[in-house]
Amino acid sequence: MRTHQRLQALTRGAAGLLATLSVLGLVSTAQAAAGSDGLIPIFNGKDLTGWKVPEPNPFWKVADGVLIGENDEQLKGSMLWTEKSYGDFVIECESRWIGEIDSGIMLRKPQLQLQFGVSRSLKRDLTGSFYTGGAERYPEAGQAKNLEKLLKPDDWNKFRLEAKGDTFTVWINGQQAVQYVNPKYPEPAPIGLQIHGGLKMKVEFRNVRVKELN
Repeated sequence: MRTHQRLQALTRGAAGLLATLSVLGLVSTAQAAAGSDGLIPIFNGKDLTGWKVPEPNPFWKVADGVLIGENDEQLKGSMLWTEKSYGDFVIECESRWIGEIDSGIMLRKPQLQLQFGVSRSLKRDLTGSFYTGGAERYPEAGQAKNLEKLLKPDDWNKFRLEAKGDTFTVWINGQQAVQYVNPKYPEPAPIGLQIHGGLKMKVEFRNVRVKELN
């Protein structure tokens, strides 16, 4: 019992020290907000602080803690980019959509995409797969496996993407869907969220968090 009490006291002390240092400006607000897994929110649930917002912006809005992306009346697409660039990192988010969409998460330079929804070129759902932009577009080695068992239609799904060196791993709702190795995407770049043009679509994101891997 005494050992347990001492551990509780140490935990409270560490939390109090972190809060004090945060107030003093010795650690950043983002660091103070990081969870026990080290992931830091990059979407605050209130506005688009930390993101490069297009002007004009009929595409992206925030409501009830959710980041919402929709085409405009002309069905134009849009990208929402982080102000910061990332090289090796883990990103987690929850995403939801109803019906057919074409969206995803952009990373690295040259650009690599984690697909959400139906591919415009292949006309099938490739959620969790990688789009390379090359001749293969969606290489077999980068395609998610057992998607029908992992994805919850018309509901929130949790995605985790780890980019570490030349290896890119994706989990959907806690289960690994694909691990793709390709050395052609080495450079850090902003993280982007996509609204594809030419398609009436709506996609939502929440709990968007990132941890850099050093």
